Amino acid sequence: MKQIQFTFLLVILACFPLLAQNPVAPAGIYIADPSAHVWADGKLYIYGSNDESTRYFCSYTHHVLSTSDLKTWELTKDVFSSKGQNDDIPYNNDLLYAPDCQYKNGIYYLYYCQPSKDAEGVATGNSPIGPFLNGHKIDIKGINEIDPCVFIDDDGQGYYIWGQFSAKMAKLKPNMTEIDSSTIKDNIVTEKEHFFHEGGYMVKRNGIYYFIYAHMGRSNRPTCIGYATSNSPMGPFKYGGVIIDNNNCDPGNWNNHGSIAEFKGQWYVFYHRATHNSIFMRKACVEPIYFNQDGSINEVEMTTQGAAPPLEADSRIEAERACLLFGGTYVDSFSPNEEKLTNMKNDNRLAYKYIQFNSDLNKIEIRVKPGKKSGSIQLVLDQPWHQTFANIDVPKASGNDEWITIKSDIKPVDGVHALWLKFFADTDVMIDIDWFRFSK
Repeated sequence: MKQIQFTFLLVILACFPLLAQNPVAPAGIYIADPSAHVWADGKLYIYGSNDESTRYFCSYTHHVLSTSDLKTWELTKDVFSSKGQNDDIPYNNDLLYAPDCQYKNGIYYLYYCQPSKDAEGVATGNSPIGPFLNGHKIDIKGINEIDPCVFIDDDGQGYYIWGQFSAKMAKLKPNMTEIDSSTIKDNIVTEKEHFFHEGGYMVKRNGIYYFIYAHMGRSNRPTCIGYATSNSPMGPFKYGGVIIDNNNCDPGNWNNHGSIAEFKGQWYVFYHRATHNSIFMRKACVEPIYFNQDGSINEVEMTTQGAAPPLEADSRIEAERACLLFGGTYVDSFSPNEEKLTNMKNDNRLAYKYIQFNSDLNKIEIRVKPGKKSGSIQLVLDQPWHQTFANIDVPKASGNDEWITIKSDIKPVDGVHALWLKFFADTDVMIDIDWFRFSK
């Protein structure tokens, strides 16, 4: 009866269109540590942590994001839980940290971890969106650390990867639920040699094994997704570099964690950004990546457009899709399914990359919540020090704590540009922004 009830809840899907733009998770949903896989049905699936609080990492449930085109995504909630009505871990009620998933012989294996001595576990399902049932421990001989990943090589051999500061690896037995303890190897990649922090993930391309991980080499924080390469699944691995850095995505940002995957002939990096001025509330994002002839990967920047073309200037652009935030501004929620930019104050600036402008557009419309005094928002193209092409006067609040929509003239612009918003006011003035669009 338990399985029937769980499946009924599982098939309630939330579909939301046109979220190729970053972040890919809908407003109010905070999926971090994205592990991306393309299964035999041709769809791409993201397995990740489900953040729910600004006081702790993750939650007691896992959701799955899936897509057939990187434009329209589906959210499947509660595919696996560690406590509550659909609890499938009988031996504790701990939080669920970053997971991974693999498929073999008709079964999908969800590998999970928890902040306890029983950190590593696995559950199974008959579908890539679960339900995943019968969670049980994986015996890793006392080397209990977080962030499992499983890689299956061309010969069918599975490898279990986990660890912090130094990555561990072992061969999986054919049942995919036990490791061969005689093959455990430490220091696959390390903090000293590869800037490894945590969050290992492995793929194989053109005979090269790519070890992807949270990279500690900048800002004394693991803000990057880095990689190392080898000709053998268990190394030795040579340091490759940085694929993406999420620094300046949020004032409270601490870490990154992600994966790479090929989808319909194009490779992508999947990573997360922080929100809520917090290290905890994180959202999955995606960018296309490119390999050089020698197999190296070029570093890419964070963008708003993500896997999609540049945003059309005359479409409604949600403010929380800003890809760079400087100053105290951050993304916050103001209803269960609405987000905003908040705490925007004097000399703060933020960027949207990239927007397709049309020279016929001569106005901007922006929805804001004013502060205690008046201020102004300057709009600048390409770089924050370039010439202002629009200036929006924001009046002081009327005292009703209400949102208002302001219309202002702009100089005609054509082509694809980064858009910067800069706010100027007395130092004690703070405003919120909901959305904006350009019009005739």
